[in-house]
Amino acid sequence: MPLVNVMVNQRAYTIACDDGEEDHLKELAEHVDAKVRELLGSVGQVGDQRLILMAALLLADENHAAQNQLGAAKKELAEITGARDELDAHRNKFESIAADSLEAAAKRVETIAARLARA
Repeated sequence: MPLVNVMVNQRAYTIACDDGEEDHLKELAEHVDAKVRELLGSVGQVGDQRLILMAALLLADENHAAQNQLGAAKKELAEITGARDELDAHRNKFESIAADSLEAAAKRVETIAARLARA
């Protein structure tokens, strides 16, 4: 299990991760560090634990909002898919009606043509 050194609030932390996840872990740590630096600008240096907790809460809030947006998008997609399926069913019904009407019209034309041929 690889160990990765990351920096958050100018402090080094060694974190274990799965093989191949090193770069991803570094990106995540950079994101946490950016949140911590953002907080430093607004609340000042209030201790590493509190800053990291506040950053974690902000990130959790962003994640929560993103999950809510994803849920709403999935619901909208389901509604759109349902509407599309309903429209497809109507289209198929009307195509069938149109085909039946054309077939009936063709039979009438054939009947008329046969009468004209006999006359």
